[in-house]
Amino acid sequence: MGGAGSGMGEHRPCGDTKVQVPAVVGPPWRGGRPEDHQLPCVRGLLSADFTVVGAGLAGLSTAYHLLCHSPGADVVVVDAGHPAAGASGHGTGLLGPRAGPPVDRALRRFGPDTARRMHLASEDAVAGALELCRALDVPVRTGEQLVVARSAEGLARLSAQSAACRELGLDVPPLSAAGVRERIDVPCQAGLLYRRAATLDPARLTAALARACVANGARLYGRSPVVGRDVTGSGGTRLLFPRGELRTGAGVFAVNGGAGALGLPVGTVAPLEVHAIATEPLKPAVREVLGEASGASLIDAARLAPYFRLTPDGRLVVGGGRASLPGEAACAAGVRRDDRVRLATWRWLAERVRGLHPLLADTDVTHRWTGRIGVTLDDLPVVGPVADSPGMWFIGGCGGHGLALSIAHGAYVARQLVGGGAGPSLPWHRSAAPPLPLGGVGRAVLRRYLERLDRGVRKTA
Repeated sequence: MGGAGSGMGEHRPCGDTKVQVPAVVGPPWRGGRPEDHQLPCVRGLLSADFTVVGAGLAGLSTAYHLLCHSPGADVVVVDAGHPAAGASGHGTGLLGPRAGPPVDRALRRFGPDTARRMHLASEDAVAGALELCRALDVPVRTGEQLVVARSAEGLARLSAQSAACRELGLDVPPLSAAGVRERIDVPCQAGLLYRRAATLDPARLTAALARACVANGARLYGRSPVVGRDVTGSGGTRLLFPRGELRTGAGVFAVNGGAGALGLPVGTVAPLEVHAIATEPLKPAVREVLGEASGASLIDAARLAPYFRLTPDGRLVVGGGRASLPGEAACAAGVRRDDRVRLATWRWLAERVRGLHPLLADTDVTHRWTGRIGVTLDDLPVVGPVADSPGMWFIGGCGGHGLALSIAHGAYVARQLVGGGAGPSLPWHRSAAPPLPLGGVGRAVLRRYLERLDRGVRKTA
């Protein structure tokens, strides 16, 4: 995303006055990406041993680990746009443990053994992501992640999660309000401390993965959306593109919420748009208040409530607020519903920033953007073989917690493709999520549910 928006603005000094400049529509990440013209599109008839559809973190992690396990393998990565064009370039860069539903719900639904395995697998995913960043020389700020309660709903959810962590013997200690404020000086009632976490530039990590894949021999194609697929006579999969086709023996569809558009039989991985903003670089005293010394990030236990982190150049990145279905129809005035939702949510997030602490009262917002995540009805990711495409797997549905999980899922699928099932299975290994109708009545019901969540968080956050 690029260009400029209207509404929230940035004030910059100009002599003794301030000039208002529209906030940039797009994240502040400087990681960069290969230019579109540098990536060829799929033309004519191509073939590969392994094909990865989707050049985000999950797809590129798969390609990277395939080449680690099988140096010299013929690996193709193809994307409808370019690396980091989707969620991987538009996240907020929080690296922390979480897989599936919150730990208390996981305990009730799956029992203690599986709930514990799920949480430990998410901690392993964080460790794997940090190891990958070290290998690719991607800067990371390690620190704690605080999950806090700032409302009655948040406190109830936090208490249930804390009790579940104690029952499962997880190293997630509770914090008092004073304990939270020792790290980040914002009002709250209590917190939970996740010791191993980090923040980073997700676009930079994605770009570094893309470069590493190419350096190790992968072929990378852009501007090549899949428009069809079928089974080849030899038992592989044929992928059709606007200007060519590709035949492959195995691979992965790492397309997250794009599964429905490709007609993949993986249940429903619903695409949702979520929103974020970034401020101007803050003064040192403000950064100190917000936890710069500890590198801590803060997540509210209440659903959709704002969460935040600091960037290395001192910006506050804040996400949360209304989640919406993409592609809503235009209203009578000619303004699309999703455009109105974006503007309203960006403004609301800016208001929340200025209310976090007195030192933030005059803070200007310089960037605002929207990212698309994939969610499932039961909150669990989908990582498994695709039923009607021999040798092909699917990765998606991390529900906004995909930074560490996407990297771990790519490594897992690569092992399965090369080793035929070597190693333990993921706790959420499966080929399909529960179905969720996204058209007609089903879409209206989901929209009303999201609107109700939004009204709830606006009352309390």
